[in-house]
Amino acid sequence: MPDVHSLGALIRFKKNNRTETSITSAPELLPDTGFVYAANENGNSISVIDLSTGQVRDIPKRISPHNLQVARDGRLLLVVGSVVAMSGNQNQMKMKMNGDGKMERGRLLILDTKTMAVEAAGDIEIGHHPAHVIIDSEGKRAYVTQSEDNNVLVIDLLQKKAVGEVKSGKFPHGLRMSPDGHEIYVANVDDNSVSVIDVSQSKEAARIPVGKAPVQIGFTPDGHRAYVSLRDENCVAVIDTAQRKKIASIAVGRNPIQVFITPDGHFVYVANQGTETNPDHIVSVIDTANNSVAATIETGNGAQGVVVSEDGKYAFITNSFADTVSIIDTATQKALRNIKVGKGSNGITFSSAIH
Repeated sequence: MPDVHSLGALIRFKKNNRTETSITSAPELLPDTGFVYAANENGNSISVIDLSTGQVRDIPKRISPHNLQVARDGRLLLVVGSVVAMSGNQNQMKMKMNGDGKMERGRLLILDTKTMAVEAAGDIEIGHHPAHVIIDSEGKRAYVTQSEDNNVLVIDLLQKKAVGEVKSGKFPHGLRMSPDGHEIYVANVDDNSVSVIDVSQSKEAARIPVGKAPVQIGFTPDGHRAYVSLRDENCVAVIDTAQRKKIASIAVGRNPIQVFITPDGHFVYVANQGTETNPDHIVSVIDTANNSVAATIETGNGAQGVVVSEDGKYAFITNSFADTVSIIDTATQKALRNIKVGKGSNGITFSSAIH
């Protein structure tokens, strides 16, 4: 069975050579209902936080999950990552390599959120070094960035198979669909650009220079602006989507990774990771009215993933070096608490759906 945590006292015990956890006190209630899912890249697991009870389940998987996305109706969870293999005598995990010394092809897992089990035919071989995944509003298609293949893979979720791919810039990473569903913006880390993909034609329509090492993108609800984290410039670029042009640059913390915009479009939450040897531990909050930093919030070492609840009340941050998820109250711009999750927590997604 999966590990289960609470925010109260815990008893840990060994079973079948792995640690399991049982609850010994009532869990502390969290601010709202719904679920937060965190991809634990170094722990080969997914953490599921039930906000109504405060309980956390760690679900082991056979991949090293880098990113994940829940469908709008909350029924499916898509997870991408590289296949891992046992290494040496210490039961350590490492990326699985092929005979040419190249990382093996990655996997897209389609999970039922009620059981957290992989659906039938839901373990799909995809390309090399998959990074991020998004789902369209109808839940019919998914799009996966394949960093080593320099493209975006198109997945038919009904057929559970790849039906196309779109070339991008070098080392595509984060991607987001525009609010109207017509375009996908892709951050190309090694190309210092953003690819604009025409969804209906499944092709790159434009490429926008933005700055050094773009990692992730967020759209304002009206689709007029896109905000792009620039990891190697310690700033966030602002794109005018009508002009397809960078119009501003905003200084934030060190090595910003993910960004997420509140549903009302007023704020952009930026997770600043820093480096493993010199981690950052803050979230920069950008006011979109004047494109300036309105608040700086301390979370945990290696702040990386960001998601905001659908009602805009809370932001959730994965801290990859601290193995925690921070909950931020967006009204007060303060962190309420940190919750322990799996090792190397990375991608994060939220669903208000009740299982």
